[in-house]
Amino acid sequence: MLGTTGGLFAIPWCKRSLLLTALMSLIGAAMGVLDTGGNVLALNTWGTEAGPHLQALHFSFAMGAFVAPVLAKMAMGSSEPRDFQAGENASQSILSPVSTASATLALKHHLGADFLWSYIVIGTYLLFVSFFFFILYSKSSSVRDKSKASVQKCKVAKYHHALIILLFLFFLCYVGAEVTYGSYIFTYAKVFAEMKENEAAALNSVFWGAFAVCRAVSVFCAACLYPGTMIVLSLIGSAVSSSALAFFAHYPISLWAGTAVYGASMATIFPSGISWIEQYTVIQGKSASLFVVGAALGEMCIPAVVGYLQGKFHHVPVVMYTALGTSAMTAVLFPVMYKLATASGEGLREMGESEDRKALLSSSGLNEDEEDEEDAGEWNEADFECRRASLSCCCRHLNAIACLPDSSFHVCIYARFQCNA
Repeated sequence: MLGTTGGLFAIPWCKRSLLLTALMSLIGAAMGVLDTGGNVLALNTWGTEAGPHLQALHFSFAMGAFVAPVLAKMAMGSSEPRDFQAGENASQSILSPVSTASATLALKHHLGADFLWSYIVIGTYLLFVSFFFFILYSKSSSVRDKSKASVQKCKVAKYHHALIILLFLFFLCYVGAEVTYGSYIFTYAKVFAEMKENEAAALNSVFWGAFAVCRAVSVFCAACLYPGTMIVLSLIGSAVSSSALAFFAHYPISLWAGTAVYGASMATIFPSGISWIEQYTVIQGKSASLFVVGAALGEMCIPAVVGYLQGKFHHVPVVMYTALGTSAMTAVLFPVMYKLATASGEGLREMGESEDRKALLSSSGLNEDEEDEEDAGEWNEADFECRRASLSCCCRHLNAIACLPDSSFHVCIYARFQCNA
């Protein structure tokens, strides 16, 4: 967050393209680390109950992506036509290149001030949030984290690496399809559906609006539904909507409804996937970073490939076929991952059963030792009773001897002494 804040503060003052590229790269790297760290922090904090919290985290991503451009447009769009119209009036009335140049400079200065304040406000907000995160981090207990990590170490799945790789491919297809459809639906609506520009923009807003709304709803749904159930529902909706878009997109109702359902279906897959895999194996920083790398590769590669193919085949709706293909790929990958995860779960249960057997055997050994000790105690008590009985018999015999008329005084005293003992 500090890296993103520093980049946002420095961008308005940047005058060279190379430095601007470096700052944008810094912000991109910081955002990747923030994405990974946020997911891992939620998993380490709430464990298997992190589903609603992950949904809320990714809903904040969608809300920020939806609100930030709107606020920037409201901040800069209101002044641009007025200033430009003032420049046109000045140029038409005076017809002087000097006045036109001055109006252009004034426009650039005003827009530059708007850009400056936009970056400063967003950077200050991030700095404020990072300060609170630093306070929470300084007060956290390292002992609790170590104990939690030691508990989680024994929960590594049997096919841990295979699950991580398959989920990497799963997120690559999912995020690539999401970004591709959101990027090219405007062009598709204008070229293939022959919509007007405002209608195409409205269709694009329907996709992202349904995406954001369903992420908000998923925060509450994650509290009562399993992550696997949410993934299955999302995959079904994605498959049905992408099929309708690929084969029936020439109908307006199919295009609008399919776009809305497709955006809603894509909303919960990423956070639900992370919550789902956490139920079967431990997810640390390296695994979560692989998920983010897979999502980033899908975001970069799939739109580029679709753009290249769309340029080669002008009359083929490559965007819709890509949505259908990625939906089919994710629908195939998830059952395979589920099979591996449940197989590893059986292995974990067998391991747990063997440990239980060891515990039972050890406890039975302890019980046997206790029984031996009890038997020994009983034998000691029996031996004591036998000795006592024999001693009483001896005492009676000696008393009888001592009471004889011809017994001596010493024998009588000895007999009395032994019986008293």
